[in-house]
Amino acid sequence: MSLVNILNIQVLDNPTNFKNPFQFEITFECNAPLKDDLEWRMIYVGAAESSEHDQVLDSIMVGPIPIGVNKFIFSAEAPKIELLPKKDLLEVTVVLLSCLYNEKEFVRVGYYVNNEYMDEGLRENPPEQIIVDQLQRNILADKPKVTRYTIDWTNPENTIPQQTEQSADQDMMV
Repeated sequence: MSLVNILNIQVLDNPTNFKNPFQFEITFECNAPLKDDLEWRMIYVGAAESSEHDQVLDSIMVGPIPIGVNKFIFSAEAPKIELLPKKDLLEVTVVLLSCLYNEKEFVRVGYYVNNEYMDEGLRENPPEQIIVDQLQRNILADKPKVTRYTIDWTNPENTIPQQTEQSADQDMMV
């Protein structure tokens, strides 16, 4: 049984300019005392064919966690464009929110992200060189993919095989 359940994730400032920070309002429930903090990570998938271009946009520790409902805004700068393959700047990619306890991931929420030109003329006839200032990022907020992992919440040294459960539901309960 998970001691932490995500109740809701609200995508803020969406759609927005590609260079603007990512912002998520995360509401979660803690069902029992936690000895350690939670680690949240935001990862931008730079290319579908390899994790080589993935960027950890931010990693934060949240705690101490009181029992009950908790809420915070997780914000991170946009990915470093110079580290992304030019051919993958446009179209669809993914941003991942991951939560870990004692360095063990227990939930991952993935959102599709569509990057396109704001101007219809540029969308129909994209220039050879990408004009980053004209790109808009649109996170498909209503269709997250939630993956849950079973971890041992009481003994951080105990490594149990991680089991996964996937859901594309709007119900964010983890």
